[in-house]
Amino acid sequence: MRDKDDKQTEKARGLCEFPEYKKDSDAERFVENSDLTQYDFSEFQPARFEFSRKDARVNMRLPAPLLDAVKEQAHARGMPYQRFIREAIEQALSQGRY
Repeated sequence: MRDKDDKQTEKARGLCEFPEYKKDSDAERFVENSDLTQYDFSEFQPARFEFSRKDARVNMRLPAPLLDAVKEQAHARGMPYQRFIREAIEQALSQGRY
């Protein structure tokens, strides 16, 4: 949630607060029927969608504090921790850090 100062800045620039929806169908309806130029999307982060089939498994042991940190970071980003681990591996490989 945005704090009070962020809301005041949006209003000063003539921007509306972006509503939050619990269901995708409600968000889709909002996007279809709204003038999105009235909203501030500057803090939005791009989302990655995974379309590839996951047909291989990995089983590993990790120190509990490391797994806890992974789960905490994944939760902060709003994603399952397995996806967070997969993204970390993909990012390391794409940057040549292997």
